[in-house]
Amino acid sequence: MAPNKYYYQGTPNFNKVIISIINPGNVATAIKSNRFDQISVPNAEYKNVKNAKNTEFIADTGLSYSYMEFKVGKWDAVKGENVMNKKAKMANRSLRRAMAYAMNIDEVYQKFSNGLSFRIPTLILQKYGKFFNKDEQGFPYNLKKANQILDQAGYKKKGKFRQTPDGKDLVINFAAMSGEKHQEAIIRNYIKQWAKIGLNVHLVSDKLIEFNSFYDRIQNDDASIDMFIAAWSLTGEPSPNDLYNRKAPFNFSRFVGQTNDQLLEAIDSDKSFNTNYRKEQFDKWQTYMNKEAYVVPISSSYEITAVNDRVVA
Repeated sequence: MAPNKYYYQGTPNFNKVIISIINPGNVATAIKSNRFDQISVPNAEYKNVKNAKNTEFIADTGLSYSYMEFKVGKWDAVKGENVMNKKAKMANRSLRRAMAYAMNIDEVYQKFSNGLSFRIPTLILQKYGKFFNKDEQGFPYNLKKANQILDQAGYKKKGKFRQTPDGKDLVINFAAMSGEKHQEAIIRNYIKQWAKIGLNVHLVSDKLIEFNSFYDRIQNDDASIDMFIAAWSLTGEPSPNDLYNRKAPFNFSRFVGQTNDQLLEAIDSDKSFNTNYRKEQFDKWQTYMNKEAYVVPISSSYEITAVNDRVVA
């Protein structure tokens, strides 16, 4: 990257910027060796570098979040829209909600991210200010509630695991992508949590899937995947329309519904030039999404940057 000589605040006092991509596991060594002027710090590595000399750490809550999504349909390329299968394995709302309540998210991130990642209650981040529904609690860890939901929905146990309400064996195929060093431990933990409520969840291919292959399989509605955990990086505009509407290819769950259509349309309508009206629609949409649980909010994180002392204003 070269300086822009026309930049309105004047010419930078350096000739170029070199951007490098390094393995997250090498970040601590790179910071301590003063190799870079600025470097993004994985949260799992922060405790290993927080006392590094000649370094200042800057943190902010980012515009990204992880989520769990359940496959309930397919993308129809001819129609250019998502088509829902109401008989899909994960089409039962009680099953989806029970799985959400069984996840010990707070415990996981306290252990593996030094508390720098945190559970989120809705699919609209708190950083979006008034558009975040502060009254929504999401799915705080509650095994008792998860078991009650499944019992009431007719998912009865046969031995260690539960069966479907019509008495068939239930095996849920779960996909997750590779990532930071604790990723597999986190995923295996959730599988154990679901076993505690009697759900037989198998990791697809019995391993984490490489990033590009993972999204290729998700986008193409791989029939071997019933549910998955992934993440979004967002922009300054909070509208969820491009991720969750009927015609959104990125609506990987493939859920559709009239209420969802109406709320998303209202969020981006002419009426929403009135901020109070738009907030009202955002609040309703977040409540609706938590009720249906086709997509379950999991976590967001602080984004930490290490800046070497040789960088000056």
